[in-house]
Amino acid sequence: MKTHAQAVVIGGGLVGCSILYHLAKLGWTDVVLLERDELTAGSTWHAAAGIHGLHDNNNITRIQHYTMNLYKELEKETGQGCGVFQPGSLYLAQTQEREHQLRLQEAKAKYYGLNFYEISREKAKELHPLAQFDDVRCIMFEPEGGNVDPSGVTHAYAAGARALGARIERFCPVIGTEQQPDGSWIVRTEKGDIHTQWVVNAAGLWGREVAAMAGLTLPLQPTEHQYFVTETIDEVAAIGRRLPSIADRDGEYYFRQEGNGFLIGAYEKDMRFWAEEGTPLDFAHDLFPDDLDRIMENVMRAVERVPCAETAGVKRVINGPMIWSPDSSALWGPVPELKNYFLVGGIIPGFSQSGGLGLLAAQWMIEGEPQYDMFAWDLARFGDWADAKFTKARVEDQYANRFAIHFPNEERSAGRPARLRPAYEMQREMGAVFGLNCGWEHPLWFADQPGMSDTNSFTRQNWWEPVGRECEMLRNNVGIIDISNFANYVIKGPGAFEWLDKLMANKIPTEVGRSCLTPMISVRGGVCGDFTITKVAGDEYMMVGSGLGERYHQRFFQMVDLPEGTTFEIATDRIAGFNIAGPKSRAMLQRMTNADLSNEAFRFMRSQTIEVAGVTCLAIRVSFTGDLGWELHCAESDQIRLYSALIEAAKEFDGGPVGGRALGSLRIEKGYGSWSREYSQEYWAHEVGLDGLVKLDKDFLHKDAYLAVKDKPAREVLRYFEIETPHNADAAGGEPIFTPDGKSVGRVSSGAYGYTVGKSLAVGFANPEVAGPGDEVEVMILGLPHKARILEQPAFDPKGARLRA
Repeated sequence: MKTHAQAVVIGGGLVGCSILYHLAKLGWTDVVLLERDELTAGSTWHAAAGIHGLHDNNNITRIQHYTMNLYKELEKETGQGCGVFQPGSLYLAQTQEREHQLRLQEAKAKYYGLNFYEISREKAKELHPLAQFDDVRCIMFEPEGGNVDPSGVTHAYAAGARALGARIERFCPVIGTEQQPDGSWIVRTEKGDIHTQWVVNAAGLWGREVAAMAGLTLPLQPTEHQYFVTETIDEVAAIGRRLPSIADRDGEYYFRQEGNGFLIGAYEKDMRFWAEEGTPLDFAHDLFPDDLDRIMENVMRAVERVPCAETAGVKRVINGPMIWSPDSSALWGPVPELKNYFLVGGIIPGFSQSGGLGLLAAQWMIEGEPQYDMFAWDLARFGDWADAKFTKARVEDQYANRFAIHFPNEERSAGRPARLRPAYEMQREMGAVFGLNCGWEHPLWFADQPGMSDTNSFTRQNWWEPVGRECEMLRNNVGIIDISNFANYVIKGPGAFEWLDKLMANKIPTEVGRSCLTPMISVRGGVCGDFTITKVAGDEYMMVGSGLGERYHQRFFQMVDLPEGTTFEIATDRIAGFNIAGPKSRAMLQRMTNADLSNEAFRFMRSQTIEVAGVTCLAIRVSFTGDLGWELHCAESDQIRLYSALIEAAKEFDGGPVGGRALGSLRIEKGYGSWSREYSQEYWAHEVGLDGLVKLDKDFLHKDAYLAVKDKPAREVLRYFEIETPHNADAAGGEPIFTPDGKSVGRVSSGAYGYTVGKSLAVGFANPEVAGPGDEVEVMILGLPHKARILEQPAFDPKGARLRA
């Protein structure tokens, strides 16, 4: 067995073999895969193995499309059959909400050049004469939909990898992984040790156990999952061709042809956890006892759709394990706290995603970054707060609601609360309706009474009017926004300036009381983060960034060594904050402090440590609302005291609490971008309007990558849109944009109603060669064309007069 390798992949299932293949394909041929049993052991071998191209997340749609196209190429390349059947898939909508979802996916398919389009009931009946569609509102057809052979695909990846020089060791359990001082790893096995630069944990059902060898605890939980295959059905055999699969998400089952019978599966409400204390090491090609009664309610809806299945005998029942993350998306990426440890786990629709997972994982390890922004999969979206209790509750909810629509702005309650600030109870009593952000409960909006919750749909919901009142209150008077879900960092020591200056693209303040906004540049030259940095003392800085990106950004912070005697602290847990904003914010705050808040004494982007109602605060004159305002950062232990004083003082100015939904609307009115929506590694600074904050007369992280792209023509440009909304719905993000004659323009990144400008607005990307300011376009809200116009400038205060007043 090899003793050295560029990468060791642990796990010989579908995804492990795909990563091995793609590593070799991209040039790393000195790679090894270790499998404790046979290839496909675990959850791969018994998968239903459906394939589909569309996903609610645009980039996942891209990689699913790549995966579907890869299988036939693999067959040609390796000679190993993948068992590809693509008779198409019928997607059914029984409700208006599902119709909205399918029409939006149809619009996205057009944008990406994929085959997914509406057909009539008559055409659907022609394609699947054994099904009835009388109760269906809308039917979409995906011609390339179908299924593959789990074993065939996995062995095709393995064959392709071997042909390129990769090695596979079966029956070779890993018994230890040990990080070396230089960041490399020793992988210990019963057959000997391998010294490797990268460890890839693709151990599937045993991912938790392999992670524990490196000191990691993963938010993953296996469940049982059942489907069955019927005996031969005469009506199916008589058709003489493969029938399309049926995706009836409202019916909560999946249904396709298998041989001359059907395969029927379900995600039932009465679900079962498995291996809560750990996956047995002797489990391989095993199954659980049949328990079809649990899924019979779902099955009955399936046989109502295809009546000839009702009397068919059951040929084979599969009740096997699947392992889930808390949001049912992949847990994927380099572990920020460890060097060169790549994790991939919690894969549910693996046969639709395996190729993309493998390709982007290989890109990340070899090239330093994947080509797409894949934060939707990034393991960094979870932290230690996603403990076993949270994970189990979320997995139960995800499994039981696998086919439920994930609505824009939807906040599910399972597993919550996870992280609380001291002001939580006070805010709850004030009527706050909370959302989850990096584990924190933070107010989204304030209802008239406690105990309210969101309603959910693609159209405007119960929070729409209250959020409007909050926006109007802040723009006309003053509002208090809890920003304790932002990430806070404290950098101290003689090398604090040096470290920040090497890390960030803008010039770092050298004078106490000065702040700056700065982008951070990614490996490929895109914008991987944006931060506010304030010099608070001679050798101390405070940095504020996206709370959602707190763990993600650690990877970049670690790329620049801290100078001797300098410390970096993630201070989010001990610092709370409020943004006080609006035209009366100065007058209100001035009553609460002895500090001079006049424009002459406290200018925009300046800071001071002041006392507010007796609470020591770092006050920074900046506001994400685009209005006059200050951020006040205090010790978490002082949060209730400060908040109580602010709320009481605001009453005298007809102000009050404002939630995150209103903040979203206000920042879109102002045209401000947000990390993971407008700012990501995919986009260059000059595409998102941040190039003015990149200073070339200094060094910074990935400056060479920035220089390589800075003069390239913008592929897409961040634009502002005003939209006509006759269907009582606003853009939420992800909606494609077309010209009136059907040319692709771009997509929405964020959308909201602009209450204080009286317009439905969006921020999004547009191809400058197709459309620009002043042009009429169509935004596909609800999957329907909505007339829109590209604005020359943001709808609110484009010159920034309010900010600097």
